[in-house]
Amino acid sequence: MNVLWFIIWLLVLWFLAWPVGFFCAGWYVCLSPFEACVEAIKGLTEILMKGVMLPLEVAKHMVEGKAGW
Repeated sequence: MNVLWFIIWLLVLWFLAWPVGFFCAGWYVCLSPFEACVEAIKGLTEILMKGVMLPLEVAKHMVEGKAGW
């Protein structure tokens, strides 16, 4: 059963987590310097950082063979 979940998580990593992570990383790099000046951007950059960390979380689930999120 763990092999099946490994494959599922690998597909999620490949088709969802990496594209989302790359998209969020680009915007995070562009917007994070402005966080020092504009306090309102902090919430957005926190959400973008969660997107950047998504591939790591998916990879952890893949290695552990976890079922579900």
